Order: sequence, then structure tokens, then C-alpha cells
Amino acid sequence: MITTINPATGETIAEYETLDANGIDAKLETAICTYHDWRASPVDQRARVLENLGGLFESRKEELARLAVTEMGKPISQARSEVEKCASLFRYLAEAGPAMLESEWWDLSDGGRAEGRWLPQGPVLAVMPWNFPYWQVARFLAPTVMAGNVGVLKHASIVQGVAAKIEELVLEAGGPDGLFQNLCVSSDPIAEVIADSRITAATLTGSEGAGSAVAQQAGKHLKKVVLELGGSDPFIVMPSADIEQAVEDAVTARIQNNGQSCICGKRTIVHADIYDAFADRFTAALKDVTIGDPLDDDTQLGPLSSEGQRDTVLDQVVKARDEGCTLLFGGEKLDRPGAWMNVGLLADVPLGSETGTDEIFGPVAQIYKASDMDEATTIANAIPFGLGSAVWTNDEDEKEHFANAIAAGMTTFNAVNGSKIEAPFGGIKRSGFGRELSQHGLHEFMNLKTLIHPA
Repeated sequence: MITTINPATGETIAEYETLDANGIDAKLETAICTYHDWRASPVDQRARVLENLGGLFESRKEELARLAVTEMGKPISQARSEVEKCASLFRYLAEAGPAMLESEWWDLSDGGRAEGRWLPQGPVLAVMPWNFPYWQVARFLAPTVMAGNVGVLKHASIVQGVAAKIEELVLEAGGPDGLFQNLCVSSDPIAEVIADSRITAATLTGSEGAGSAVAQQAGKHLKKVVLELGGSDPFIVMPSADIEQAVEDAVTARIQNNGQSCICGKRTIVHADIYDAFADRFTAALKDVTIGDPLDDDTQLGPLSSEGQRDTVLDQVVKARDEGCTLLFGGEKLDRPGAWMNVGLLADVPLGSETGTDEIFGPVAQIYKASDMDEATTIANAIPFGLGSAVWTNDEDEKEHFANAIAAGMTTFNAVNGSKIEAPFGGIKRSGFGRELSQHGLHEFMNLKTLIHPA
């Protein structure tokens, strides 16, 4: 049995019966049977399902947003934006996807031609987290449908209502039974699901530990895997930046999704020439964040996803102080039912320390002083992660330097870092491998089959 709990109140929302071995087997059998038909479906039929799905997400935005808020606590305004982004992705791939599936051609030295044809591979397992319960699934679901594959989802236990709702909407959008199925299970059976011959590949967004376990199991059975794991992204501010806007965006980057985002700007690195001015404004802005009911439009920071997640962050704050970091303010449990804490800010974080290299998945920021561009780069790269990064500068030479020097899958200039539906997204180092979104995400779980046409 899986129980979902409202993190804002601590109250039980619903209970879900988990699948036993027979139930899992039935889902996988449905998946492989559906795949044999769906793989031969016309591309315009796949596009139509995605277009319909985009319309359903748009028309039911409020319902879907409130469900996410109730299950994992994000502010309602951000939940609405997440649902809208999913709708945009479905519609984008419905329109642009067919062209991405067209064959590629090469002239051969012997006068013949070679064709590269994109073909589906089969059922794909997705293991997805709770922090963006719709968006993480949409990034997998949209290319799965367009590619001619089928999807099997193991969603986070705390968002089972969201998982069931997505499955319902895929059917309502015209998808056949089995095109997308939710496995209501704990993590225990996932290794066996990956090993099952009916699953051809796996993708996971989540922790390093979960990613490593999935990668090992997929590797053992020679199945491709895409991983999007943790991050402790740098947010670099140089003297030429618009400081007021940089401060505003640094706050947004750190507290978005209640501080629970892999590509949050978790480590703010500020050039010494503007450090004091920036730090004063940053501190004041963080202290001014509105904490409250996540269903209130004015709320900027709601509860963390669970009391367990909140307590993990509080333990990290204690560890930071033990390592010599300065807690400038906050980082404390709030005295109310649910998974509440306030915003915190750490300074004097030693490079190489546990605090400096671990990901803090909650609303606790870190601020660093860098003497120049090279030291800012050193601090930015002094972590085992390499997901995203943001740089604030209006100097073209500095932009070029950071574009090449920051070890990450993505760098955004003069804006909050975030995924874009038209551009590839993913990380390096311990942030995982493979790409989602754009044509690269569509092609990850497809067979680029080479056909030789002699002269």
C-alpha cells in the first residue's frame, strides 16, 4: 500500500494498492502487445495524440496544478507554469516531431547511397521523481509517443495521484490502451522490471544512488539508459552584470519549487568587486521571501515535499556549521504541522567540504566570493556534478570563457537556468548522461537503422 500525504498539513490524501508480481507482468505484457501495433502507426496519428494531450493539459490546468500542490507542496503559480510547459512540449513535438523522424541520406564513395532510418525500439521504463511530477514525465512521454515506442512509468510514491491522472489523460487523448502505463509499485521490483525482456531501455531522473542502481542493472542486461541526476549549479555574477536583476533571479533560482530542483542555482558565486553590494541585497531579498499556503497565489515558498526531506536539509545545515560554514540566517524548522522550514544562507563554505560538494535539496543558499573570472570558474567546477549553470555578465570575452570552461551540460547567460523544449537537456559527471528534449531526446531510444542502396 502506498499512502500520499499533504506536506502542507501532514494529512493523508489517499491510499493506493501496489501491484504484485502478477500485476506487473500483466502491465508489461500489455506494453509489448501495444508496442507491436503502435510501432507501425502513422506518424500523423502519433502527432494527433500529442496535440490532443497538449489541449487536455491546457484545459485542465487548474485541476492538474492543484493536484501537484496537494501531493508535493510546490506553490500553485509554479504548478500552473509546469502544466503549461508540458502542454507546450506536447504541441511542439506534435508539430516538429515528424520532420525529426525523416530519413537521413549519405552519398557513398562507390556511387551508392546510404539511408539512416529512425525506427522505434520497444517499451521504455521511466523512473521519475516527485519534484516536477508532470514535467519530468512529459519529457519522457512526448518522445516515447512520437517515436512509436510505449512507456511504462514508475513514479515517485508521493505523487501517485499525478501518475494515475497522466495515464488517464493519455487514454483520453486517443492513445491506445498500453501506450502509457503507471506501475504503482515501490522501488523493490524495479530491478526485475529492467531485466525483463519486454523492456528495451530505461530512463531515470533522480538521485545519484538511484541512477547508479538503474545504470548497473541496465548495463548488466545490455540495455540503454538515460540518466538525469543531481546538481549543485553555480550562479556566477560578474561586475558588468545588472546587479538588481541578478539578485532577483538568484533568489528565484534558489527557492523555485521550494528549493527542490536539480537545476536550481544553489551556489551563488560573486566577483569580489561587487560582493558586498550583492550580498546585502541578496540577504535582504531572501529574508523577504513569502512563506505560506502553497495554494495561495502570493506564496513564494511552500513546504518541502515531506517531513523526511525537510529533516534531511536541516541535518545538512547542522553539518555545514560543523564544517566551519557560517549560517548567516534561517535554515530552521518552522513550528507548524507539515514539512516546513524557512530560507537559509550559508557563507564561508570550504571548497572540497561535504557542504561544498553535496547537493542541498531545499531552500538553503550558499554564497562565495571570487577574486576574478578564473577563481569563479574554479569554485563553479569544484563539485562532482555537472548539470546546469548560470552566468551574469555583459562582457563578451567572459561569456566565451565561461561557455567553454564551466563543466556542465548547460550554461544560461543573464537569466535563471532552465530547460527549453527546443534545446537538448542533460548533464555530465555525476549529473548523468544522455539528453532529453529536442531531436536528441527524441532519438535517444530509437534505432538509427542503416540501409544500403547500391548504385
